[in-house]
Amino acid sequence: MRKILMVLAFAGMSVVSMAQETPVLKHSVATNSFWSNWFIQVGANWNAWYSQEEHGFDLKKSPFESFRSNPGVAVAVGKWFTPGLGLRLKAQGIWGKSVGPNPVSLKDIKNIKDVLAQDVSNKYWILNGHAMFNLSNMLCGYNENRVFNFIPFVGAGFGRSMTHNFYAMDLSAGLQAQFRINKNFAVHVEAGWNRLESDIDGGYDYYGNRGWDSHDNNVYAELGLTINLGKATWNKVPDVDAINADWQNRLDAINGQLRDANNENDRLRRMLAEKPEPTDKSVKEFITTPVSVFFDINKTEIAQLKDLVNVEALAKFAKDNNRRVHVTGYADSATGTPEINQRLSEGRATRVVGELVKMGVNRDKITSEAKGGVKILSPISYDRRATVQIVD
Repeated sequence: MRKILMVLAFAGMSVVSMAQETPVLKHSVATNSFWSNWFIQVGANWNAWYSQEEHGFDLKKSPFESFRSNPGVAVAVGKWFTPGLGLRLKAQGIWGKSVGPNPVSLKDIKNIKDVLAQDVSNKYWILNGHAMFNLSNMLCGYNENRVFNFIPFVGAGFGRSMTHNFYAMDLSAGLQAQFRINKNFAVHVEAGWNRLESDIDGGYDYYGNRGWDSHDNNVYAELGLTINLGKATWNKVPDVDAINADWQNRLDAINGQLRDANNENDRLRRMLAEKPEPTDKSVKEFITTPVSVFFDINKTEIAQLKDLVNVEALAKFAKDNNRRVHVTGYADSATGTPEINQRLSEGRATRVVGELVKMGVNRDKITSEAKGGVKILSPISYDRRATVQIVD
């Protein structure tokens, strides 16, 4: 029975260990509330315009040419609905350029230098809705401590030239790289392309025959700060299949130990049942020979429960023959002070008396004493014990 209790205690320890090491699914998380995982982004960019009107004039394509580019600003608000999928609304613009033979018409162009000489401001804004895809989380699994996240995005919206009072629809795409500072802040670097319908830069209509030169194009590179609002993390989903498999393995191991414990108990019962009736000599030896129960240093808990097997045999004899039992507690004199050793020997004697009572021996039939620290046996650790002996 005691072995079975030990096995059950081991099972309880396994439950604690299981709670600390719960396996989780790599690509699944629990759904957060609507107000979780919002973010704000602010940034500064360098934007360049590639106008449909410049087609055929062989203008320099560098995004840093003075007639083509200007600094700009951007602000966005969005929400991650899963670690891999989010939506945002982004506004960007203010300072841009009208590129090409603008505002004059083609018939007024004398040579290419007339085009290159133009440096025309075009204040604008573009508003886009973007679907964002965190490929780092989608491909590698969610990790709230990941430093780098790679996020492509696509979307659509519209823009307005404030200088020329023109509007245009657009399609948008780009790549964003985020570098985590902590759970609330990240630095982002973003490169994007806005493909707008004609006239947003204030030029005349030109209908080219290719996707690039038939529309006004805005490209930009942005550096900014991402601010996470509210709860910015996700709770991972437990892997139920892995948990069930682990529990099954643990249960199989516990059942095996229970079977071993039951078999050992059955063997000991058979030994007791098959033991021949004692002769007068064997009874005398049984009575006069003390049974030892050992303890660890500075402990009053029994070191090995198997020591109680022989104690149980004495208890059965005492009950069947109405005999008295005497318990003596000891400590080793090589360690501890006399006061500590006295308390240890008393505690050890009390512990064994309690075990005898559990085995059915009448408490009135049990006497006990404590010898304190002694030096009787070798090695000295054997003196950390209590003895049980049949008396009268």
